[in-house]
Amino acid sequence: MPRFGVLGPLTIESPPGRRTTPRGDHQRALLAVLLLNANSSVPVDALVEALWPETPPKSYSSNLHTYVSRLRARFEGLEIERDPRGYRLVVEPADLDLLSFREAAAAGKAAARAGDPAVAAGHYRRALAEWRGPVLSGLHVPRLDADVARLESERLAAFEDCVDAELSDGRHGELTGELQAMITEHPLRERLAAQLMIALHRAGRQADSLAVHRELRATLVEELGVEPGAEVRRVHAAVLRGEDPVPSAKPAPIFPICQLPPDIADLAGREHEIAKLSGLLGEGTGVPVAVITGEPGAGKSTLAVSTAHRLRRSFPDGQLFVPLAGASNPRELADVLGDLLRALGVTGPAIPDDVEARAAVYRGRLADRRVLVVLDDAASPEQARALLPGTPGSAILITSRQRLSGLAGASRLHLAPLSGAEAMTLLERLAGPDRVDAERADAERIAKACGNLPLALRIAGSRLAMRPGMPLGKLAGKLEDEVSRLDELQVSDLQVRGSIALSYQALSPAARRAFRLIGRCRTLDLPAWAVSTLINDTADEEAEEAIDELVEASLLEATGLDPTGEQRFRVHDLVRVFATELGRELETHAERVASVAKVSDAALCLADTAARRLPRTVPMPLSDQDVPAQPLPAELVERLLRDPGTWFSVERANLVAAVSSLCAVGWRRKALRILERLSAYLYLHSHYTDMRTAYETLRDAAREADDRHIAVIAEANLTVLLHARGEYERAVEGYRECSKELAELGDSSAQAWVETNLARCLVGLGRAGESLHAATQARELSTVEETGPGAYARHAESAALHRLGKISEALEIDRRILALARECGDERQLGVALQGLSWSLMLDGRQEEALETIEESVRVLRRTTAKSALAKSLRTQGAILAGAGRRVGAVKAYENARRLAGALEERPRELSCTRAIAASWIGDGRADRAIPVLRRCLDEFRAMGGKPATGLTLHVLRRAYEAVGETKAAEAAGEEAKRLEVPHDANASTLVRLLLSLTEPAPA
Repeated sequence: MPRFGVLGPLTIESPPGRRTTPRGDHQRALLAVLLLNANSSVPVDALVEALWPETPPKSYSSNLHTYVSRLRARFEGLEIERDPRGYRLVVEPADLDLLSFREAAAAGKAAARAGDPAVAAGHYRRALAEWRGPVLSGLHVPRLDADVARLESERLAAFEDCVDAELSDGRHGELTGELQAMITEHPLRERLAAQLMIALHRAGRQADSLAVHRELRATLVEELGVEPGAEVRRVHAAVLRGEDPVPSAKPAPIFPICQLPPDIADLAGREHEIAKLSGLLGEGTGVPVAVITGEPGAGKSTLAVSTAHRLRRSFPDGQLFVPLAGASNPRELADVLGDLLRALGVTGPAIPDDVEARAAVYRGRLADRRVLVVLDDAASPEQARALLPGTPGSAILITSRQRLSGLAGASRLHLAPLSGAEAMTLLERLAGPDRVDAERADAERIAKACGNLPLALRIAGSRLAMRPGMPLGKLAGKLEDEVSRLDELQVSDLQVRGSIALSYQALSPAARRAFRLIGRCRTLDLPAWAVSTLINDTADEEAEEAIDELVEASLLEATGLDPTGEQRFRVHDLVRVFATELGRELETHAERVASVAKVSDAALCLADTAARRLPRTVPMPLSDQDVPAQPLPAELVERLLRDPGTWFSVERANLVAAVSSLCAVGWRRKALRILERLSAYLYLHSHYTDMRTAYETLRDAAREADDRHIAVIAEANLTVLLHARGEYERAVEGYRECSKELAELGDSSAQAWVETNLARCLVGLGRAGESLHAATQARELSTVEETGPGAYARHAESAALHRLGKISEALEIDRRILALARECGDERQLGVALQGLSWSLMLDGRQEEALETIEESVRVLRRTTAKSALAKSLRTQGAILAGAGRRVGAVKAYENARRLAGALEERPRELSCTRAIAASWIGDGRADRAIPVLRRCLDEFRAMGGKPATGLTLHVLRRAYEAVGETKAAEAAGEEAKRLEVPHDANASTLVRLLLSLTEPAPA
């Protein structure tokens, strides 16, 4: 059996040490997918997507079979099985470096838990030795991007666990150099910093240990605006006191995690059910799955939450609570997984687009953990099955109206109504024991009329609590008069509706109206401003009383204040469905539309004001059309939007959901206006997944309605996201198509933005002539030169001229941009203009002027929130300082720029800064360390299609190879770099000179 390698280039080593590789990209991709999913069945659809990411051939099935057969024939002993779902590659852990790595890391973790750090460290070092470089370096399979990213995270976690073990074993003296190198690559990694502080302190270097804390804190405060976490602060305090920090102390930024709602204080009975569930969830060697079924109102969710709280000690890594809304509008699996991944620390572009990839990352996060996952109100076996953890230790507790018979291996508990004694106990806790004891017979009548269902009993008890003077006999008589409703309380789904209707009838007229109005909001999490907007036809005092009445009746739940200081409310989804149906019966369509329009208008106006207070970084227009007057009071708006970013973060999920809801009722233009404003926040913070989801929803709705204009605007924004993630070729194709359609539709403003983005993208691909043409067209389409696409087009035009060697023309443009920016008075525009001019001056040989200009740019941008622009200026400052021979300052500027770009998830800029820092390592005599970093940069730049960036990286890599004596590799890199050179590209030639200056040894 050959030994396979994926932790580095794809390798197959057959005895005695002979290395081979499959012929052809498709066979290599097929083998890579099977190896990364070793011993697991890979569906045919997933394999087809991996081999043919665009459009598979009609004969894909036979082609796939052929590739599998060729692999079997080429590698003796290779075992690939066919099953009903797809193909499985069967391999022993010793025959695949990935499995060997995980086996050794698991052994290390077990030894650490057993209190044997020396043995643990040995296992971890054996695991880390399996890595030869980036996963599948030299082979890019888009279908595997999420798996590759997850494996890199596993590698870093294993290294940190190894350091903990070695620190516990007293081997701090051997770790300082290795930790300092890792900190350089991961400057924001607090766990690494804490470990380095411990190692330095134990080595008698207290001052150096404190210096690590100072640098980490300065970086976190400057770049992210946050202080170090609790673990770093604890280590810092111990070092200051001269004490030894706790050995093997590990920060836990994610685990343990607890998302459970509060345990209910007045739970009655259910002790037998809780004991049975506790036994089911703690038994077996796999992943135990328990399903609670029963009629609506039986208390399934209450029982699940209470059980989960009692089992918290059995699941020390935490408890996840996942509302699936199966009773009304089942949530999309992609959205559920997105929320779970964010809760587990996965953000931005690290969240895959593909649902199966998201599920894989989710399972990876829970691997070898003891977590209890509560899936509340599951709609189907399929919805629940995708959320099952993949490794023993964790458990699943599910509530559902359905039995979920298709969920194999699940244990089921059917939840019956309460017993008579339990029902009386619940009423006592709600209405008061003395009151119930005094009217025991009437209390029993109430319980019987409610069918002993907890939801119905809670509603009845709430009415009694709201009216302390009401005799229990009076309420019992009312319930018994509602014969038809009480009969329905004993049959399936109508039982809960009857209970809710009974509570509704007990409300005051104002509260009834408020109940129906609140039911029109499609979100379960309501801010007070939305509630007040819905019911603002009544006096403020009457509206507050109506809300209080709903809260007391358990039809509306007050969940506390959000970060803006606004009260939040939650409506149970079944209650909301009932209220919506009631509104349809009692009110006209026009009345329902008017109330929903008021809330959406308020949301749009708040989003508009908030967006205009944030820096406009998303390169697409912000239309002023169709924005109504703000219906909310000015003082409320100011309080909510005191920090516009906080308001957007609080309402982000609701606004994304609002886009979908508005599209569903045909209000696409309002959905677009809200999304344009929300994008100001999402793009600024790299929340690309939410942007993509919302714009795809809008685009699909517009296409279905044959609304070409909104469809193309949505598509243009989706193309911006491709551009931001470095998918330049696809972005160029998208921009061209959008520009063509916008021209046909006569929208010259949006077309100008698209052409500007096209120009910027073409520069990244090294197509300067096309870029200049697009920039010129964008400028001609723009009506205002000082702002909007006109100004952006000028920047793109200058960048294209650099690459065409027309520096004097670029200088003239940049001076004009700077003059307009100074007249405008906007510091962000001024900083960006100064950056552009500084680089033109540098290309023109005016080094001192360039240095003065870029320093002013950095000073100006530091006073703004425009972190992306600051990162770009810092990168330019690093290049200019390198040209001036100020090596230390240049590297520092590049490091600061990389930290910012990394935090913003701007991968192309982060890579270019990494390349420059690696160049400086060559000059420091650390070329062997620079080579693997430069290779990773090269792979990513090639994948993006950026020829200029690829050529620059090859030049630096050539110098690194020369430094370590790898002559052939140096010649190959140099020849490839020459083939990519473009005549007259002043930008590339200057950057080559500046980067290579960093590779020279620093002067003594």
